[in-house]
Amino acid sequence: MPDLIAPTTRLHRAWLDAHAEWGPGLHEDGFGLTPADDVDSPAGFAAWVKRLTDESAQTTYRWIREGHQVLGGIALRHHLDDYALRVGHIGFGIRPSARRRGLASWALGGMLDQARQLGMDRLLLVCDANNIASATTIQRLGGVFEEVRDTELGPAQRYWITLPPPSS
Repeated sequence: MPDLIAPTTRLHRAWLDAHAEWGPGLHEDGFGLTPADDVDSPAGFAAWVKRLTDESAQTTYRWIREGHQVLGGIALRHHLDDYALRVGHIGFGIRPSARRRGLASWALGGMLDQARQLGMDRLLLVCDANNIASATTIQRLGGVFEEVRDTELGPAQRYWITLPPPSS
């Protein structure tokens, strides 16, 4: 049974296994990884996890874990600033060997609950125009298509999800 957990140094090896499966580059959406992050060394990994923790007032990062494996990551940006206007409130990624199991929908549902608890009521989600799996996941969880925009990474689809107020 998977769970959503805060980033932790205890899963360094498991995270590196997931990272290696994606292949070279920084394309694991939902992890908050930047070119400046050194995730290979224990000290660098610890610094990266600390940075993610320090950013928790602006962004909630969660890893999708099952047993001792990291299956993916998801990030919830709390404010619609310039960055979120480009990439969306929520970004997520599932490692290739764990795809087609419903993990992205499950994790997105959990983060939508988190957004509701934070008082957010309308969220922007953006995915590559060719990423049918992400678009389907977003639509399945209530995403309403807005438009396709050209970005520095190519065309991107934009969706809005309106959240009902929290039940009392």
